[in-house]
Amino acid sequence: MATSDLRILVTGGAGFIGSNLVHYLLGPAGAERGVTISKVVNYDKLTYAGNLSNLTALKDDPRHVFVQGDILDGALFASLLREHKINAVMHLAAESHVDRSIDGPEDFIMTNFVGTFRLLEAARNYAKECPGFRFLHVSTDEVFGSLSATDPAFCETTPYQPNSPYSASKAGSDHLARAYVHTYGLDLVTTNCSNNYGPYQFPEKLIPLMINKVVRGEKLPVYGDGTNVRDWLYVEDHARGLFLALVKGQTGETYNIGGKCEMKNIDVVHALIAAVNAERPELKRTPEDLITFVKDRPGHDRRYAIDCSKIERELGWAPQETFASGLQRTVHWYLNNAKWMEDIQSGKYQLQRLGASV
Repeated sequence: MATSDLRILVTGGAGFIGSNLVHYLLGPAGAERGVTISKVVNYDKLTYAGNLSNLTALKDDPRHVFVQGDILDGALFASLLREHKINAVMHLAAESHVDRSIDGPEDFIMTNFVGTFRLLEAARNYAKECPGFRFLHVSTDEVFGSLSATDPAFCETTPYQPNSPYSASKAGSDHLARAYVHTYGLDLVTTNCSNNYGPYQFPEKLIPLMINKVVRGEKLPVYGDGTNVRDWLYVEDHARGLFLALVKGQTGETYNIGGKCEMKNIDVVHALIAAVNAERPELKRTPEDLITFVKDRPGHDRRYAIDCSKIERELGWAPQETFASGLQRTVHWYLNNAKWMEDIQSGKYQLQRLGASV
């Protein structure tokens, strides 16, 4: 981007990746890139996965403005662009849990596909009156389908083969984003990431779910034989990659962001047990006592792996955390933020939805 003063609207900024991104934008991002971030408008519907507690540390930062809204509401989104003189959008809002997409796909199609369409329509009209405006569209490696044990990692030109309603809805949104560049000339960059982990992740996802169960001494359900492989990316590394793609990426280009860390699910669970034991040695948890194998989910992709050499080569990004260091930071955070987890489990966090203000 040409401008050195950014006024950014982040969609989904009360969720897991979004809130970590907002913290990064209002923290080290500007200093690292030599730009000023004068405002971050945080636009989130506060569905079950949105949590205002993720943003508590920003309550006194005048640069942060929270607005509760749905990305299907294109009129509200358009009004916010104009009201706050936004010159960059970072679009992360999405329904993202594969199991939920299997049980109820319609919400995924509406939010991920139709919602993205509404934002793109508002953005292309607004861009006519805002020179230098840029849109970052954030997607997933799941759009590429599944890899065998010997296949090369996903790269930016890998053909799309989505296998779940979730990944199909995200693939559709990626195609829309591409079309708005080539048909309307919208200044847009797309990113596809691997599995994220770190603070503020909703506890339906593997790592926070398992940490909580290890602490409680509950059984750890592992799908199938546990040999499904994922590439793990620490969320702050992802936030750095997203910001680099926004300020340095080329219009119309796609950048894969991965942790360069392929792990079998069963190995992740073993590492989690060891990490919790390291923090709380009095628990003395063992894999033999906790791990139980359960029926595999329908259409469970076997392996994901990201080739992130393009963003390393062209934008100078690389992950700073290994899986071991990132996992230690993650486990430490969850064990020291028990109230955050308790409020989710009790449903107390959802009381913040009405009259939300941060």
